[in-house]
Amino acid sequence: MRRTPLPRTAARRAAAVGLAVAAAVALAAGPSSAGSPAAPTAARWLGAADGWAATNGGTVGGADAPRESYYVVSSRAELIAAAANGGHPDDPKVIMVRGTIDGNEAADGHLLGEQDYAPGYDIEKYMSCFADGTTWSDTTFPYCKEQRQLRTTGSNKEKAQIQITLPSNTSLIGLGKDATLSSVFLSVNRGHDITVRNLALESPVDWFTSWDPTDGANGNWNGRFKAMGVVTGTNIWVDHCTFSDGAYPDDEAPTGFQGRTIQRHDGLLDIEDGSDFITVSYSQFLGHDKTMLIGSGDSHADRDAGHLKITYHHNLFKNALERSPRVRFGAVHTYNNLFQGAVDDPHFPMLSQALGGPAYFLGTGYQSKIYSEYNDVEYTGPGATNDIAIMNFGGNQFVDHGSWFNGRPTDLNTLAAQKFDAAKAAALESAAATGTAAPDWTALDFTTDVGWSPAHEYKYHALTSPAAVRAVVLAQAGAGR
Repeated sequence: MRRTPLPRTAARRAAAVGLAVAAAVALAAGPSSAGSPAAPTAARWLGAADGWAATNGGTVGGADAPRESYYVVSSRAELIAAAANGGHPDDPKVIMVRGTIDGNEAADGHLLGEQDYAPGYDIEKYMSCFADGTTWSDTTFPYCKEQRQLRTTGSNKEKAQIQITLPSNTSLIGLGKDATLSSVFLSVNRGHDITVRNLALESPVDWFTSWDPTDGANGNWNGRFKAMGVVTGTNIWVDHCTFSDGAYPDDEAPTGFQGRTIQRHDGLLDIEDGSDFITVSYSQFLGHDKTMLIGSGDSHADRDAGHLKITYHHNLFKNALERSPRVRFGAVHTYNNLFQGAVDDPHFPMLSQALGGPAYFLGTGYQSKIYSEYNDVEYTGPGATNDIAIMNFGGNQFVDHGSWFNGRPTDLNTLAAQKFDAAKAAALESAAATGTAAPDWTALDFTTDVGWSPAHEYKYHALTSPAAVRAVVLAQAGAGR
């Protein structure tokens, strides 16, 4: 790691438009004759710095960092040291990533794996301790108690290794076109004023994922680690990043119960626990199942109600099977995003609810208030309809203006109403059959009045043709752009 002698950018030079990132021009910087990255000479914008992150005083990350708080990092240890900022982690700092940083990198440089974290752990043995995949017993086989303990300790050791927390007042920026965080669980925990730009973030593999036979109708695997997670964070801007599963896609995972592959990933970018004033722009979310979760539970109104104000614009969601995003509580603005998927994709087949599958793009959850505008949904293959666009999880407020399905105008408001009515009827039927109380949201009716308008909160300009949205997103979204 080097503290580079870069000249300080003008303090909060973009305050008038709400967002700035110091050293943004380092995106294409190469080594100088002294071996340090070339110094930026002017700020350069890659997209409109708008959205919820422009409010609440704006988001500038480490724009006010003095020259001694500029860092170039190329290893896990250097990234952790840069975040600590000489013992002043919350002071402004700019951290620039060169090349690939692997979260599994040990002190001596070698990469840790499953057996390093928990010698003797075997997922096949772990699975064999569930009778018919439904009931765990420590006594099913002599090794079951040991495997249970190894899974827990291995998971905790892996978490301690790969989780790197960004403190407040930080700009984390990738240098060039190949800056990558691989197997890093990048987290924000009560941090504020943080920007992340021009990075590929490859989701960590959870070698110790757990099987929950009671999760859903058929049970589910639950990975623990995200590519990026925000917990009680405020004023966050994620821009021009690429999120994926990297070298470990789920379709290449081992086979588990019911012939299904073992799910070794959690979310790509999850935002929880009262986080607020966040913009995700010009980024890609590729080939993943549980893409983005907003709010962690229906019972968390004490944490999330009135918070989770998030804007998504000019992002590409390709083969993102679910949660793009799934929203609870939040006032979420999603506009000019491009959603792509196919029923018959050989690696990521997307089966919508109408086709008997779980795939969807926007999830309207409990007390969510989604304001959708001019999004382009491209979904192809046998039986493909706009049904893929929305799944309902108890949310009765949703509005869309001007979105398209396969290049033609589509009525997402009617679809959202139908999805809510179907979910409501199913919940009432289940409550009657089991003699339990129906969820409180079943007393509500669907409405397109979400109680807020983004135009009253911040400035933005939406493209109003599907061709324009497609062209801009495909040309500009993602790292290295």
